[in-house]
Amino acid sequence: MKISLIIAHPNRDSFNAAIAERCRETLINNGHTVHFHDLYEEKFDALLPAHEIQRSAPLSGELKKHCDEISNVDGIIIVHPNWWGQPPAILKGWIDRVLRPGVAYEFIEGDAGEGVPVGLLKAKSALVFNTSNTETNREIGVFKDPLETIWKNCIFNLCGVHDFYRRMFNIIVTSSEEQRIRWLSEVSETVNTYYPNGKVAKPVH
Repeated sequence: MKISLIIAHPNRDSFNAAIAERCRETLINNGHTVHFHDLYEEKFDALLPAHEIQRSAPLSGELKKHCDEISNVDGIIIVHPNWWGQPPAILKGWIDRVLRPGVAYEFIEGDAGEGVPVGLLKAKSALVFNTSNTETNREIGVFKDPLETIWKNCIFNLCGVHDFYRRMFNIIVTSSEEQRIRWLSEVSETVNTYYPNGKVAKPVH
């Protein structure tokens, strides 16, 4: 299987980086092809220029590569911290520029853009791993867990990827080395469940 693995965190020594590396190791060990992108390391340009908004806009080499990859992978894994209940700006820019009309979704014939789009992504499943320093009950009770709504409903369901799993690891700032080791083992188990060795990933609910 071909899997797109995207990380958005500026610190290479962060726990996010450790999560992404564990995902990559597990996928490779299971025989999958990994399209790995560290958006900060690649200095991905997060700014969507006006000329790029139109569906028919010509795409630069780097952007076309991202669009071609996301269109053809069998699975997607996203790793990022919870910043103000949102992905980091660089990842939001990746969403704006890569998950574009004609690539991730399309409007039905005769729809000028006012209706509900049809998802185009080939991927059957998507995993999102987040980190946070907010306690779980507060995240859900006070903030209503906005990242769940953003990734599950606003992005992946809309783009046609309905088998979705998200895990928030918290509280990072006070976590012990032993806790992080357990969390990384959980990451491995989750990736193995969705993208096992030499098998087609099955929906997990």
